[in-house]
Amino acid sequence: MSILFYHIFLWLYKIGIRLISPWNRKAQLWLEGRKDLFDRMKASLSSSPVTGGQTIWMHCSSLGEFEQGRPVLENLHQRSPECRIILTFFSPSGYETRKTYPLANHIFYLPLDSPGNARQFVDLIKPDLVLWVKYDYWYYFLAELKKRNIPALLISGVFRPDQPFFHWYGRLHRYMLECFTHLFVQTDTSKTLLSRLRLTDQVSVSGDTRFDRVIEIAESGAPLPQIDAFCGARPVIVAGSTWEEDEEELDHYANTHPDIRFIIAPHEIGEDRLREIEGLFRHAVRYSVWEKNGRTATGAPAGWPEPNVLIIDNIGMLSRLYRYATIAYVGGGFGDDGVHNVLEAAVYGKPVVFGPVIEKYIEAVELNECGGGLIIDSALEAEKVFNRLLQNPQECLETGAASRNYVHSKKGATDRIIRYIYEKRLLTS
Repeated sequence: MSILFYHIFLWLYKIGIRLISPWNRKAQLWLEGRKDLFDRMKASLSSSPVTGGQTIWMHCSSLGEFEQGRPVLENLHQRSPECRIILTFFSPSGYETRKTYPLANHIFYLPLDSPGNARQFVDLIKPDLVLWVKYDYWYYFLAELKKRNIPALLISGVFRPDQPFFHWYGRLHRYMLECFTHLFVQTDTSKTLLSRLRLTDQVSVSGDTRFDRVIEIAESGAPLPQIDAFCGARPVIVAGSTWEEDEEELDHYANTHPDIRFIIAPHEIGEDRLREIEGLFRHAVRYSVWEKNGRTATGAPAGWPEPNVLIIDNIGMLSRLYRYATIAYVGGGFGDDGVHNVLEAAVYGKPVVFGPVIEKYIEAVELNECGGGLIIDSALEAEKVFNRLLQNPQECLETGAASRNYVHSKKGATDRIIRYIYEKRLLTS
């Protein structure tokens, strides 16, 4: 991609966002969050000037990448509490969910990439160390960091042969990688691919920091009394990050098994989506209603006084919900983008069921290969898998143990990155 085509892409992106914003809430938030952004940044930064420590800037595309970078950021804060932390997001789903994250001194949207925006942004925040999580590469921001010799680390990068870096048209993308001081990648395959670009000394296989994060959550999570009350002593299937395609694989089984409790945590929780889900599951109640009113379900027939499906209508609970599962189902595997985070479920030692679109997600592939993850292709196959696991407790336990062992075998990425930062004295003035 040439600079010309890159500018055309940025222009089309901005025009597209404006065109769909009247009908798309995320697009509206994307635009609103960047309105008068630099003025708001100046006001925020001037209200709490640097008083001695250095500035760490972590950029994340969205919420998932924030959770991936979070273990590194929190470890740095613990070791160097005098440092100022600036957190940026490109996507509203990340910013809106974590805009009050307490360890960050300032949280902003990342401006749309341009030479002027990059210069002004870096001038304002004056970072001493930059952590760039997984992807979301922006040419002018990365080039500005390289120009100023500001150390930038890629965290939990993952690379595939089909990406632009490895094709004839990817020179601009390759230059973006050259802007990083060091690239911490998840797998040996990624390192081998980067070696073809003559990126060797500045590449390390650290693993995926998400393993450290999910282990931390599992070990520190507080109980959820309302979920306890809903589940009781019954078998529970927790379905997380679901889309319509996933819910259509589950609804018949839920509607015909009143003795099983289902917890559905959809990927999006807009009112229209929640109503769609309520239309699929006949005996469902939203978490907000359950929490307030208790054991009633709209339209429940006589003899079935309690709902058997709980629809989670908030953001932030999912990683703690999987602990209640007998079986976990992770959504996204029937869509083009692929399965969501299987590690949040696997860390609790649960059998993890998901759809077939997993090729971009090495952790899902490996979880399946080690026996902790089970792939389904249809609603009929889902029902067979659920029935088999529920009727064979020993198999359920062994599959869950394989999941947990897989997650714990992969921990340690955070320590490797932290060790590099301090050995290289990147936070030493």
